[in-house]
Amino acid sequence: MASVSRAMRPVAALLRRGVHTPRPSSQQAKPRAMSQPAMQEVVGQGGEAPAMEAGSRLKALREQLKVDGQVLDSFVEGGGKEMEVSRDEEMHRSVLGQLKPDHVKADGSFARLRSIVKDRQFQRVKQSLQGLGLNTVCEEAKCPNVGECWGGESGTATATIMLMGDTCTRGCKFCNIKTSKAPPPIDPNEPKKVAEAVSKWDLDYVVLTSVDRDDMPDGGSSHFAETIRTMKELNGRIKIEALVSDYGGDLSCVRTVAESGLDVYAHNVETVERLQNRVRDVRAGYSQSLRTLAEAKRLVPGLVTKSSVMLGVGEKHDEVMQCMRDLRDAGVEIVTFGQYLRPSRRHMRVYEYIEEDAYEYWRKEGEAMGFAYVASGPLVRSSYKAGEFYISAILNERKKAAMQ
Repeated sequence: MASVSRAMRPVAALLRRGVHTPRPSSQQAKPRAMSQPAMQEVVGQGGEAPAMEAGSRLKALREQLKVDGQVLDSFVEGGGKEMEVSRDEEMHRSVLGQLKPDHVKADGSFARLRSIVKDRQFQRVKQSLQGLGLNTVCEEAKCPNVGECWGGESGTATATIMLMGDTCTRGCKFCNIKTSKAPPPIDPNEPKKVAEAVSKWDLDYVVLTSVDRDDMPDGGSSHFAETIRTMKELNGRIKIEALVSDYGGDLSCVRTVAESGLDVYAHNVETVERLQNRVRDVRAGYSQSLRTLAEAKRLVPGLVTKSSVMLGVGEKHDEVMQCMRDLRDAGVEIVTFGQYLRPSRRHMRVYEYIEEDAYEYWRKEGEAMGFAYVASGPLVRSSYKAGEFYISAILNERKKAAMQ
């Protein structure tokens, strides 16, 4: 960018000179218009071009802008190295100038996609959702792991069903869910539809989440609780994880969901304290989120609590460490770390692409702090293979108890 600015300085000087130079008097000789090649030679040498007629100045400026545009397109930001960058790559370029590395790209190979589509478990989940008109955050948020979760091994396949519609009342800067101040009314028959659908999938674990519904008096917590109770009535063996809102800090709503019979109470702090307003909707908050997690654990001590942190949005090492300590202080047992990926140009930019080694580092740090399980990887999301993570966490807890 600096080279472009230097190239433009002579042109700017040229314009200033042309605008502010007084009209020549009758005694003064009128300056002769410089030819375009001569003018470009002077500008290219860094000299100051003499005053020109308006038409010639405009033409020269257009020519110079063409050159500068080529320079800008041909050089990476601050790097000075020529390379061709596609529109998609430019959209995913981080604030630090990194292009999207291979380790955060989902495997979209034909062979892999074909194997996912042919997977019977994947097809069963897909057809059931379509038939009942249910929404999943897997599809709405364009999750890169939908094939792995829906087509998981027996007993661990996971689909995250999104309750209360596909339109959220909040507008977090990272989220791809639709937003509106007045979403459509909820479907009162949804709890029964969801319970019937899940009973057909032969799953041992399911994740329920929802859009934020600040337009409803209780944030939809009673609807959430009814869905959980109905599912448990049809299948008492099923494990249910609820990824819920902060309900605006209303702890009575937290109680409604926490005491509904679920197994895992999840709520995401999303990022470190300093970046909350930059990343999340203004109605969310770091302390507010921690309070809801702590309250759920206080109300039902045997409840497993869980949260998720995005990396690559501008956080610092010490801030992530403090965030983990705060989550442990709130009684959180499972935490996940994953790379933030920009869904579209209207969402906030990726600040940094985190190196692969860092995810293993955070996993070890989390386990050392006492988390029962830490899922950490570039494409890990809060519900990524949640059934497998839950089972692993429980086994780890049992192992610890046996050693004591």
